[in-house]
Amino acid sequence: MHDRLMIIGAAGDLTSRYLLPALARLRTDGLLPEVFTIDAVSQDEMSGDEFRRKVEGPLAAHAAGVDESARIAILRSITYYQADATDPEALRRIISSGEGRLVIYLALPPAVFHPAVKAIIEAGAGEESRIVVEKPHGESLESTRTLNRRLHRCFLEDSVFRIDHFLGHQTVQNMLGIRFGNRIFESLWNSNHVERVEIRFDETLALEGRAGYYDRTGALKDMLQNHLLQLLCFVAMEPPLGFNARDLRDRKVDLLRAVRSLSPKEIKANSVRAHYTAGKIEGKEVPSYHDEDGVDPERGTETFAQLSLSIDNWRWSGVPFILRSGKALERNRQEIAIRFRDVPFRAFGKEQPPGPNVLRLAFDPDRMALDLNLNGAGDPFELEPATLELELAPQRLPAYARLLLDVLNGDPTLSIRADEAEESWRIVEPVVDAWSEGLVPMQSYPAGSSFEP
Repeated sequence: MHDRLMIIGAAGDLTSRYLLPALARLRTDGLLPEVFTIDAVSQDEMSGDEFRRKVEGPLAAHAAGVDESARIAILRSITYYQADATDPEALRRIISSGEGRLVIYLALPPAVFHPAVKAIIEAGAGEESRIVVEKPHGESLESTRTLNRRLHRCFLEDSVFRIDHFLGHQTVQNMLGIRFGNRIFESLWNSNHVERVEIRFDETLALEGRAGYYDRTGALKDMLQNHLLQLLCFVAMEPPLGFNARDLRDRKVDLLRAVRSLSPKEIKANSVRAHYTAGKIEGKEVPSYHDEDGVDPERGTETFAQLSLSIDNWRWSGVPFILRSGKALERNRQEIAIRFRDVPFRAFGKEQPPGPNVLRLAFDPDRMALDLNLNGAGDPFELEPATLELELAPQRLPAYARLLLDVLNGDPTLSIRADEAEESWRIVEPVVDAWSEGLVPMQSYPAGSSFEP
């Protein structure tokens, strides 16, 4: 197990809200080495004590269920360095100042990835080092290819961890168990029985102070290009030979390769973009997206994106896969919904058709539900809808803790491979280009509304 973590960009929210609480949880569960050091690197001018005071409050807030002794141990393991992420000499001094097997975590904006990786290579990170890259993995297909080539100059592919925290969620991993551990589901998992699949991530949250990042990204790049395409892989891929890094990621790449690249005509017919206007969410007034602090209306950034994709293979031909995500909506609705086809002959409900059978896997809390039709309590020859629900036990490790443990142990199974990152951009980039050219008009919806285009 690697025992030294270097966080470049450590002054950002990612470190205090996610990484340090995840490490504290690993410390509580006895999953970190006895001696574990953290090099926190940022351009901000402050002392080590000032940095620890800066992160102490958020660490306590986001690791409330973790032993206080573990939080204190994590804080004491931190050494703070003021340095530019793109300065190879500064990074070389930091790397050479400590001991242990090094993991470098890029907690940086995507625009800084390329110069930071270049500086890390010039600094001489060492053959046993590993590197973690947060999503989005590149900003276009070409930039992703360039980033991958640059990473491979210093790091073997199995030492590059492209993190998507969605893959650490229990619901995502449960999809594998439901599909490949139950004959009753997998035998129905094809175009003969499935009418459509919806992968939805609706949020009541608006910007929440993230305009600096979000207004340059938008819902399509922030959610669909990475998170929701990853969920698509788990829903639709072929059965792997085993649940190891090679077999699982091979099947994910096969699936992405089968996703049809949309023509401009198809993009116009099968995609929706929109932004929220002023409204009210849970009694709170929300300004229009264009009036939020830090937003430039001229960019035309969407806060809602929907895309209907087709998979050109034997299993899924003709089944639409609808990916959608939006901010400032009426309610949180985050789920994978597999809608099955109607029965071939309606002996029941000829005048009023029964509802569809839908299998739902929901996030936060993690739960599974199956919509069925059962004989009615009054008239046994009339059908009534019923839902079988199961709330899943909380996962032992939060998503970031699970993924960080994999990085420290060198297990890339839930990491995104280079060709996988490139295929994701191959699918989404034509949509990005079409939207930037105004081929798909921008719609709007009031904050707090239910937007169903």
